[in-house]
Order: sequence, then C-alpha cells, then structure tokens
Amino acid sequence: MKKDLSHRFGLIDTLRGFWLLNMIAFHLCYDIFVIYGYDSIWYAHTGVVIWERFICVSFILLSGISLHFSQHPFRRGIIINLAGFLITAVTFFAMPSQVVWFGVLNLIGTAMIITAALRFLLDRINPYLGAAMSLLTFAVFYGVPHRYIGFFGWKIWTVPAFFYRFKYAAFLGFPSDGFHSSDYFPLIAWICIFVLGYYLWSIVMRWHKEEWFRKGFAPLSFLGRHSLLIYLLHQPVLMGACILVFDVLKIGSPIN
Repeated sequence: MKKDLSHRFGLIDTLRGFWLLNMIAFHLCYDIFVIYGYDSIWYAHTGVVIWERFICVSFILLSGISLHFSQHPFRRGIIINLAGFLITAVTFFAMPSQVVWFGVLNLIGTAMIITAALRFLLDRINPYLGAAMSLLTFAVFYGVPHRYIGFFGWKIWTVPAFFYRFKYAAFLGFPSDGFHSSDYFPLIAWICIFVLGYYLWSIVMRWHKEEWFRKGFAPLSFLGRHSLLIYLLHQPVLMGACILVFDVLKIGSPIN
C-alpha cells in the first residue's frame, strides 16, 4: 500500500534532504583530508568551519520546526538519542581517536524531549519574542563550552573552573580537561537553536502560511524523510569506500 504523504510539508523534507547531502559531502571530505591525512588542518579553514556550522544549524532548526508535526515527540526523542548512543559505541570501539560524545543526534533527541515537555510554557510566549530570546540566548551562551559568556567570540565573563571539574557534565556544556569529541553539541547553548526552529514555525502558523511549504523536490524530499537511517549508514559507507580506495587499491597517497 502506498504511504499517504499528503499531510507532510514537502519543502521541509526537501531542505532536510539538501542539508543531508551537504553533510555527506562534508564527512567525505573530512575522511579524506583529516582521517587519511591529505590536509590535517582542513577542518580549521574558515570556509570549512562556516560550512560545518551551516549544516548543523540547519539540521537543528529543521528538527525544532518538525516538533510541530511529531505525534509522539517523546518516543521520537528517545529513538534519536539511542541512535546517538549507537554512534558513540561504534566510534569508541572502531575509531577511538574520532569518538563521538553527545553529538548532534543526542542534542536533537534530548532537545526534542525537553521542548515537548515545556510546550505548555513555550506556547504562552509570543513567537516573535520567543524567537528573539532563543537567538540572543544562543549568542550569549555560545562560548560556555569554551569557558566564557559573551556574544559569540566576544568574551565578557569567564565561567568559574568549578563547573568544568565534573566529567559527566560535558553534555550540558561543561567539558572537563582532556575531553574530546569529534562531534560535540552540548545543550548549552545549542538547544536554543532547536527552540528557535520551534518558534519560527509558530510564526509561520500565525501568518497562516503553512501551504507555502507543501511542495518540495521529490528526490530531496525522499532523502529528507529517511534522514535518520541515512545518517546512521552514510559514514560506514564512506569509510568503506575510503578503505577500498586508499588501503586496498592504494590509489593516491597523503600529501602530509
């Protein structure tokens, strides 16, 4: 039986699919340049940093928007968190140097649960004010994992070292000395981007413009509807391709 997709917003799926392709391209570049040593500082280039931030911000925003459409947000949040824990387990045993602790899936899953639990409060706030507060809070607390409060890179106040002494507080945004994660999105302040997405769709609904988002581009929409499965599978596939090309077939050699 053909699945009924009439209730979905095709443009949201299309955007998710578009950024999913960007993420796959980014991770392929990361595998080649960083893991295989073709350019060990590739990840530090300004353009690469901006690309990576845009991908992640877009995914988190779209997840916040999609909370409006989820019939079982708590169950969905648990599933996404379990997927995040699976990635942690696989990277811990297979690639310890690239281990993922509280990556973007754990952020989205946890943010989904927390935001769903607080919807009765969030919905009392004017969505314009809510969106502005979310963005401002993100900007002010963006530096907490780097031990400061300010406005993005502008440091105003140093967070006391006491908060960073607890090993398991990293998921909140207080990584201890020696903490390392190749994909790290703590609740402080990244949950604000999720909430921002939630309020952006509230603004769309206030203007009754939902129908603007009905139509999408079918191939990208298909990817967007299956983003979690593709997210889980893409990196093993990419790494398998890299192993085949660089280790088995011996094509090319690192320049560094």
